[in-house]
Amino acid sequence: MVKQPFACGECHLILDDAEEPVQCMRCPSAPVSTDWMGFTIILDPARSEVARRLGIERPGNYALKVNIR
Repeated sequence: MVKQPFACGECHLILDDAEEPVQCMRCPSAPVSTDWMGFTIILDPARSEVARRLGIERPGNYALKVNIR
């Protein structure tokens, strides 16, 4: 069984689950969730339409939608 990684509910960054407790290094107070859909890798946010629509300013791996309960 493959473990689903966490994603930040605020910035949508896919988090490294090796660190416990899991929290976003960019948004430490934001909730995190394993309930997310879609995956995109942003290499150059300044030239990316997806990054512009999601409000992403830094390169990285991101979820397109994160469900927070």
